[in-house]
Amino acid sequence: MSKKPLTPSELTELIAGLNRLARNLWWTWNQESQEIFQELSPRGWQNLYHNAVAVLREVSDYELRVHLQDPDFAERVRRVLASFDAYLNEKNTWGKANAPDLLKNPVIYFTAEFGFHETLPIAAGGLGILAGDHAKSASDLGLGFVGISLFYREGYFQQSINQDNWQVDYYTQLQPKNLPIEPVVDKNGEPIVCSVQMGVSEVKFKAWRVNVGRCPAYLLDTNLPENEQHYRDLTLRVYGGDSTTRILQEILLGIGGVRLMRALGVEPSVYHMNEGHAAFLALELIREKLALGKSFADALNFAKKQCIFTTHTPVEAGHDRFTASLMDYAFKGYLSHLKMSLDEVMALGRVNPTDANEPFCMTVLALKSARAANGVSELHGQVSRHMWQCLWPGVPEEKIPIGHITNGIHLLGWMKGPVRRFWRRRLTSNGAAAAPGTTGPNTDFWNKNNSWESAINDPAFWQKMGDPNFISDEEIWALRYKLRRELIEFARRRLLLQGRSLSQGDFIAFDHLLNPDALTIGFARRFATYKRAPLIFQQFEQIVKLVNDKSRPVQFIFAGKAHPRDDEGKKYIQHVIHLSKYSELKGHLVFIENYDIHVARSMVSGCDVWLNNPRRPLEASGTSGQKAGCHGCLNLSILDGWWREGYDGTNGFAIGDDSHPASIEEQDRLDSENLFKALTQQVIPTFYDRDSNGIPKKWIQMIRRAMVTLVPQFSTWRMVQDYSNKYYTTK
Repeated sequence: MSKKPLTPSELTELIAGLNRLARNLWWTWNQESQEIFQELSPRGWQNLYHNAVAVLREVSDYELRVHLQDPDFAERVRRVLASFDAYLNEKNTWGKANAPDLLKNPVIYFTAEFGFHETLPIAAGGLGILAGDHAKSASDLGLGFVGISLFYREGYFQQSINQDNWQVDYYTQLQPKNLPIEPVVDKNGEPIVCSVQMGVSEVKFKAWRVNVGRCPAYLLDTNLPENEQHYRDLTLRVYGGDSTTRILQEILLGIGGVRLMRALGVEPSVYHMNEGHAAFLALELIREKLALGKSFADALNFAKKQCIFTTHTPVEAGHDRFTASLMDYAFKGYLSHLKMSLDEVMALGRVNPTDANEPFCMTVLALKSARAANGVSELHGQVSRHMWQCLWPGVPEEKIPIGHITNGIHLLGWMKGPVRRFWRRRLTSNGAAAAPGTTGPNTDFWNKNNSWESAINDPAFWQKMGDPNFISDEEIWALRYKLRRELIEFARRRLLLQGRSLSQGDFIAFDHLLNPDALTIGFARRFATYKRAPLIFQQFEQIVKLVNDKSRPVQFIFAGKAHPRDDEGKKYIQHVIHLSKYSELKGHLVFIENYDIHVARSMVSGCDVWLNNPRRPLEASGTSGQKAGCHGCLNLSILDGWWREGYDGTNGFAIGDDSHPASIEEQDRLDSENLFKALTQQVIPTFYDRDSNGIPKKWIQMIRRAMVTLVPQFSTWRMVQDYSNKYYTTK
């Protein structure tokens, strides 16, 4: 029996719901939502960076109304909108039960970049990705949380490779109307405009709101006609410009962020500085108290009670430092409101307050103005205590008040679509979502957690991965083959697009590039030199033999960007691409241009091995390898950052042991040897050790162990709870 057509009011309601959904990033970790937007315009979805807002603008109102007259499609839209509303209105959250005070007085999380999704490219790397995942898990947990960052209207650079295999950087203008953001307005619908003092000027800024599930994030924007052009361009690019641009961006972020919260009437309980870029917020908190007649000591103490600080940088050069003359230029107007001299401000950012030659350090200001500080892995906590022991003279290094909370990832946000569907089937009864109170093989997870979001983060679920009766080796291996095939076809499409001038024969050749049966090793991240992207190719002749072994073939997929001013990093990219085109590795090594979240998601899901070989201990945590486990990809990594805590000898592969030589040259030589040894003596033999049915039993056992021991532990679901219990709710 056919269903009645939707009435005009029903159609209008569904269209309004889709537009509301498109402007909330919840859809980026909800598979059914993505499938609806993809169905509306498959090519638009692919070409517009999987952008729900842009897809809705691509489809006319008439076409959308016609599409919704399909009763099956309309019913799917209703179900998704019902799930979305249920998520937003859920009352029984972890946050309400464990941090109820934060719902009224939230955590304000300051970060120079947010990596939410490829739709909104305003992050340069891991710091921003971590921040985006932090916000998503805060939402899932129902935590009182507000993000603060900047709206970079040209975002982070796009990458292409020229005929010399050299990275070329270019920028494209982001159009707010095509993005999941909305202007922050007052009750009359007028933009809320605030200001900060920079030099002798008063710089105005507006804000954009990003809805991240239940949590808002605000992006500050100086691109207003009343500002001089150089101030309008402060929010042009991520980490763009020189030191002057950087200090003014950080004034906007820290001081401007506090002022926006005041304008919105938000009363925070905690200010969380994600890296030192936001530390100037402490000066604004101090200024407010000094204006009320408080002493400097009382004002600083007040700031310390409200602030916590997370450092991500184990390298001295990575901490922002500004000269006294630059500080004088940037704060000339603000100092009169602060009622402090330049020397007094400089003292807050110096290890030795009386050393006139010492520059102002943002990390020093953050450490002096926070009640608690932490690194992002156990080893990084140790490195940070050693690095900043100078601020606590006479205190033993192990007693320095810098702790650690190891980073994680937002599990659902990083799961590839087929993997979301795969695991959801394991959390349902007879293939359909089991509601609380129903019965079925896996409904214990649903009844305990009440939602897919919490069920997939339940360690008890991942504990079952060790049980072949719960999921068979054949199912795991079939999933791995599906994901490897998807990655290879993705790589072929991207490499075809990268070709500058192609013949018909080239098109055929690209369709045969890479081998779906080969052990596939992936490396994708920022091409900072300490990450040593080409390390594996130091054993070049031996690697050539491995890739040409027809019985046990190996292949490599690389991707990543070097900072526009990092020529050494660009040389690494050039070297890898040269090898992929002009050496015996051609056809077995490829480089995918324009690395972003979408490329990362495709690679961590499709690769068999995730390679990570930083120069220890310079990888503060690293999170790319944490995204591999739920896809059945195994880590091959230096024991640095999170992997030092995660590796147990059964759940992946280690390069070397829990130590490193002091000499860089010796470290590189030894790590290269250990990497090749692990690859040839452990990784390749285990992967190609097959039973009579062609199943690599030992390899799959390692996949199971990785899922049991790594996936639930190294997630932002756990990490945000740690922050809440250890820092947010503890004074």
